Amino acid sequence: MIARYTLPGMGAIWSQENKYQKWLEVEILICEGWARLGQFPPEAAAEIRKKASFRVERILEIEETTRHDLAAFVQNVSENIGEAGKYLHFGVTSYDVEDTALSLLLRDSADLLLKDLEELSSLLLKQAALHKKTLMAGRTHGMHAEPTTWGLKLLLWRSEVERQKERLSAARASVSVGKISGAVGTYATVPPFIEKHVCGSLDLTPAPVSSQILQRDRHAHYLTTLALIAGTVEKIALEIRHLQRTEVGEVEESFASGQKGSSAMPHKKNPIVSEQLCGLSRVIRGNALAGLENMALWHERDITHSSVERIVLPDSSILTDYILKKLLFILENLKVKKEKMKANLKSGGGIVFSQPLMLALIKKGLSREDAYRLVQEASGKAFQLNKALKEVVSADARFTGLLDEKELSALFDESFFITHVDEIFSRFRK
Repeated sequence: MIARYTLPGMGAIWSQENKYQKWLEVEILICEGWARLGQFPPEAAAEIRKKASFRVERILEIEETTRHDLAAFVQNVSENIGEAGKYLHFGVTSYDVEDTALSLLLRDSADLLLKDLEELSSLLLKQAALHKKTLMAGRTHGMHAEPTTWGLKLLLWRSEVERQKERLSAARASVSVGKISGAVGTYATVPPFIEKHVCGSLDLTPAPVSSQILQRDRHAHYLTTLALIAGTVEKIALEIRHLQRTEVGEVEESFASGQKGSSAMPHKKNPIVSEQLCGLSRVIRGNALAGLENMALWHERDITHSSVERIVLPDSSILTDYILKKLLFILENLKVKKEKMKANLKSGGGIVFSQPLMLALIKKGLSREDAYRLVQEASGKAFQLNKALKEVVSADARFTGLLDEKELSALFDESFFITHVDEIFSRFRK
């Protein structure tokens, strides 16, 4: 597991101290709800609010005996309250407290991740605009296809990040739910008013129906959304890795002064951060599967989900925050090699213009099959002889008999491929 007790931000959300603090707030609100109903003396609720506190070390000490974390927590808090402590945890079950508090942790985590995604989205849009017409080879199956632009790649990623924001917002709503309904969800020992009071105070939606726990499809929704976000991060990181290969060399991760890429080979500059992101996204995807398997429990509840969640919910939240911040670092410092992009685009001798050439022949009256065959044959010859496609075509009467020099020159103009780039960009808000 990732160390999570001294980390800022997301690590702080998932610290033991913060978890117990959320439990404490839920317990206090339950007591205050009972007092509002007239079931407890108002001064007892006030005393609980004033004196309720805990000490992590003491809870863990008690848990050695109770072997039940919530029971140990209640005992420690009661010790600090005194006489009014007898009203603590009245009528409720452990997961009334734990699940409601867990929803707060998940909501806080989602809020932090939404900020990460917004920052990433803004950066991608800004960089896409800067490179809107930075031509480079498009690749399908790893081979040169037609030209695209670095800006369009960035815009494509930005569009996906926006969809991840929508998904995470939906998952946030799914987990922003509380449950104070007793041992099996019937409200037999705790009236619905208490749930409404607690959830209203915490800005959570009361679960319309529950068992002993909130249903785990909610948590699976959250975890699978993080897995999707990790998939986007990996997609971007993988592209950067491919484009940094020696044979391609179109982008490059930042390389700090004094950094070493290899203990044996001084020349090495490896895309190590992108590789880290690809690896860590596998962990997040694996955790999502565990979340899905937590949905099916025995009857009103068993605890097979509990031990799993203590790992996968904090770790996936922390990891997703980490890889998003790392991706931001990569993109902010990425070296974009425009000249290398241009050189690679031209390295095929213009074979990327094969489709415009074919379409021009069709317009001149050839069948699609005949036009395709002619251009395929000329492209193969150009590649084999290491000549420019235009040179090969200009020496072939089958082409020159249909297309004059001016028409041929127009067909090999790179601006053809970015004719509609401005229109694509106009679809995205700034």
